[in-house]
Amino acid sequence: MKTWSEMRAFPLAIRLLLVNQLGVNIGFYLLIPYLATHLGEDLGMSAAVVGIVLGVRNLSQQGLFILGGSAADRLGARGVIIAGCALRTVGFALFALGDGLPVLLAASILSGLAGALFNPAVRAYLAAEAGDRKAEAFALFNIFATTGALVGPLIGSALLLVDFRASALTAAAIFALLTAAQAAVLPAREVPASKGSVLGDWREVLANRAFLAFSLAMVGMFTMENQLYLLLPDGARRATGWDGAAGIVFLVGTLANLTLQMRITRSLKERGTRARWVAIGLALMGAAFVPPMAVAGASGTGGGAGRAALALVPVLAGALLLYVGVMTAQPFVMELIPEFGRAELTGTYFGIFYVVSGIAAAVGNTVVGWAMDAGAHGAPWLPWACCLAFGLASAAGVGWLHRLRALPVRAVAVTA
Repeated sequence: MKTWSEMRAFPLAIRLLLVNQLGVNIGFYLLIPYLATHLGEDLGMSAAVVGIVLGVRNLSQQGLFILGGSAADRLGARGVIIAGCALRTVGFALFALGDGLPVLLAASILSGLAGALFNPAVRAYLAAEAGDRKAEAFALFNIFATTGALVGPLIGSALLLVDFRASALTAAAIFALLTAAQAAVLPAREVPASKGSVLGDWREVLANRAFLAFSLAMVGMFTMENQLYLLLPDGARRATGWDGAAGIVFLVGTLANLTLQMRITRSLKERGTRARWVAIGLALMGAAFVPPMAVAGASGTGGGAGRAALALVPVLAGALLLYVGVMTAQPFVMELIPEFGRAELTGTYFGIFYVVSGIAAAVGNTVVGWAMDAGAHGAPWLPWACCLAFGLASAAGVGWLHRLRALPVRAVAVTA
């Protein structure tokens, strides 16, 4: 109830963007998690070719965030959001209509470019429209995104009972509807004339050492958040011996997000600075990996349902704590980013933030993957310990930047 009342307090444009993010994540997650299986099993492609198709999609998104951010600043976030959503409509439709490698590569490039366009543009538009209520707006954004990430795979698994093309066409239809809604509802805003070049904008942002340090400190947040799709589901399956245990992890997290996100954000916003809560949130995220260590290496293949349920409890406790950490830190991270520089460069700041943190998180995920492989040979606690270390290191980094007064220091406004 709190979520809906908060949502109604925002203007129509922000409400649309929240629903947009729900739809974007539903469309994305009903298709992409099953793409590798479709390419390998249905189309008979080798693992190397599957890796190329998936890698091209990821690279075209992560590497081009900076272009999407600059486009939002110079052309207006509204047009970039609409263009990005339209491109993803075409890209996902191509996944349904073509089986050849050139078509699949084109689909991967278009869907990745689409994300690179609308992800920073949506956040720039949200930050501009929310005014002094950025934290609440991004908290709601997190709720809708998390819900979409849960609902999408459920719809996708049902559609796969028909075939993969049904999933791809459904995703494309969702993005087409979102594109039409954005064109009809999002108001256009006048874009101030840019005084310098795009390269000059990039140089200005990259010269902001405090911003770059903050972006690198966020490697822990993105690496740990990604374990909701890798390490924690794997831990749940290993602890219980049941593949469906991974779904319980997502369900618990989504329910917690729906019920607690706005309460947490509003409560913390009234009690301190953003840097403090970002650091505490990161520390909580790191601590989330301590409970699953209790069942690391344990097998859930025997002992019945009761033993499996008991073995799952530490993993669920870790997942819940991880979600609480994300709910604590993420809205204030998003609120801080635009305040590192000029308002005219909000999109560029978001774009570069996601490029830097995305590259750093890819390195972090590689470390976790190595730890999972190494831990399989007698040290099952190792990947959990790596994530704990990431969380504590990121929290310490943000705390250090705060002590150096390198972060935007405006105290969080008190709300009535």
